[in-house]
Amino acid sequence: MEIRARTWMFPAATLLPVPLIAGAAAWGGGWTVAAVAAMTAFITVMDRLVRLAPAEPEAEFPAGRSLSTGLGLLHFPLLAGGIWLLASGDLNLAERLGVFLALGLWLGQVSNSNAHELIHRGDRRLVRLGRWVYVSLLFGHYVSAHPKVHHRWVGSRHDPNTARLGESFWRFAPRAWRGSFIAGWRAEDAMLRRRGPYPWWRHPYTGYLGGAALCLAAAAALGPAVLGWYVTLCVHAQMQLLLSDYVQHYGLERREIAPGKLEPVGARHSWNAPQPWSSRMMLHAPRHSDHHAHPAKSFDRLEIPADAPMLPRSLPVMGALALWPRAWRRVMDRRARRWRGEPPAHAPGTGQARASVPA
Repeated sequence: MEIRARTWMFPAATLLPVPLIAGAAAWGGGWTVAAVAAMTAFITVMDRLVRLAPAEPEAEFPAGRSLSTGLGLLHFPLLAGGIWLLASGDLNLAERLGVFLALGLWLGQVSNSNAHELIHRGDRRLVRLGRWVYVSLLFGHYVSAHPKVHHRWVGSRHDPNTARLGESFWRFAPRAWRGSFIAGWRAEDAMLRRRGPYPWWRHPYTGYLGGAALCLAAAAALGPAVLGWYVTLCVHAQMQLLLSDYVQHYGLERREIAPGKLEPVGARHSWNAPQPWSSRMMLHAPRHSDHHAHPAKSFDRLEIPADAPMLPRSLPVMGALALWPRAWRRVMDRRARRWRGEPPAHAPGTGQARASVPA
């Protein structure tokens, strides 16, 4: 059975897990199984069932702004309520782990993708909403590092969030977190200094760090269990974002065309995934080449260029694979080398060279 992709799939894919996660946090039992399935197996099944309609008009989803705003507002009660119920002691260990997994995946794959959409919009109110989503996940510096560092330097050694060929996710994640924090601060500081002396409270990092401190203080005031679940859930959600960065740029490089000057960002500098359900769940974040070419383009208008590198599976599946570096390199290294214009190398764990295959 095949289902044609329609605009209703944006709200369906993003919002369907929410009542299941809420039910799991409140009552456990079968709700927990349903919530975990909604954020794992169900996505893969729907990616196979749904097929994209032929070329769709640009105004594919006129309600995109309303959905994005609603998702941003929904983030806060779902995060706070989930943490409170995880810490309340009414769920058994298996139920808590299930809620933690499902809620962390939704925060990391849906809410993170939506906050990314918000900070790219021209409306300052939407940018502020996206900023507070990231601050609540203790990841506020991303609001500065993503547009001012990643988009400028993607595919180069100057971008902490571009994974190098052969680099495992476990090496990439701490390097990217630390590097983007520092690079984002320096970019903001340089921008402010060009305008003249500025008071410390005008630096965006004052808001990021101050907001994070307030969130941590509020959680601590409710008890050590609440604080523990809050921090752990934030780390879980941050891991999802870092996995997306890792997968979407792994091994792809921009050439230096002159001393200190890189070639323009093109379709070949980001990995893409065409699977319709998971892509709509993540507000078309897997259509990543078009986003880098047109950062201000709304999610519903993003496309996949014909000459863009393609992942062999959906972004969530490839993110899970990236947790096992040996398996990841078997699948991705030869593809990355092809797009870099390099000959195939020995596959990890084998004694012979493997043929290059189309990505």
